[in-house]
Amino acid sequence: MKAKQTRLLLALTACLCPPLFATAASSPVNRITIDQGAIKIEAYEQGAGKTIVILPSLGRGAQDYDEVAGYLAQEGFRVLRPEPRGVNGSQGPLNNLTLHDFAADVALLMDHEKTGPAIVVGHAWGSQPARVLAVDRPDLVKGVVMAAASVGKLPPGYSEKPYGRMVEAITGSGNYALPEAQRLKYLQQAFFAPGNDPHPWLTGWYEATHKAEAQARDATPIDLYWSAGSTVPILDLQGSNDAVVIPNILKSMLGDRVEARTLPGAGHAMAPERPREMAQAIAEFAKRVYADTSVTGQVKGG
Repeated sequence: MKAKQTRLLLALTACLCPPLFATAASSPVNRITIDQGAIKIEAYEQGAGKTIVILPSLGRGAQDYDEVAGYLAQEGFRVLRPEPRGVNGSQGPLNNLTLHDFAADVALLMDHEKTGPAIVVGHAWGSQPARVLAVDRPDLVKGVVMAAASVGKLPPGYSEKPYGRMVEAITGSGNYALPEAQRLKYLQQAFFAPGNDPHPWLTGWYEATHKAEAQARDATPIDLYWSAGSTVPILDLQGSNDAVVIPNILKSMLGDRVEARTLPGAGHAMAPERPREMAQAIAEFAKRVYADTSVTGQVKGG
């Protein structure tokens, strides 16, 4: 594997609440670039300590978590945020993919950085390659955080279709051809809790990536990965005002493997709405999992 790594100090985006973010923003951010054949993965790294990997939501990129990553670094973690293919410096084929391909891109980064078993956070769509990674490469996953994430299947007795909520609003939110007023309406409906400002998500959408990720989800049987394997602990982190996710079902399906937690005042976007609270929940889960010596990454088939 040909790999090159460049370290570049990046300026973190300004926070709407400077006093809260002043300390977190002081954490330097490095850029990592990995080349392997037709695939190039760009990622951001900051902090030192046990590793937390963050995977973004459908059609969006790693910079949505600038504040969350800053707070996690402040808590003593090393945070890695790979960009999906088609976002910023990450490149690769976008046709005929499955979630296994996106999970392999994450594994490429983690192998290159020698992370060992890590906490993998998947926001919304990002929970899907996070869970596939736990199945395909259990040696790399110590725990999974499903942040504002749909399970993808439902317990007996539910008639609702998985991924069936807010489809028009989700698609329209990232459609730059629509009037801004319509997009703001869609963003408020699907992603942001009442009273939270949807303007930050008017930008940051990647149409080709969105399409490739949606097709990869449809091409990957849900029963292969919905539970993230059979052993790793899971934090089901839900927003109190999430209009997309069917809430409070994962623990009923997987029992004690799952810790369910709700963030008040957060919608499906979560990260720009409650970054500090999101980071705190992830950090508390990660500290417990890393402290539990019985939870280790396992070799596939072992």
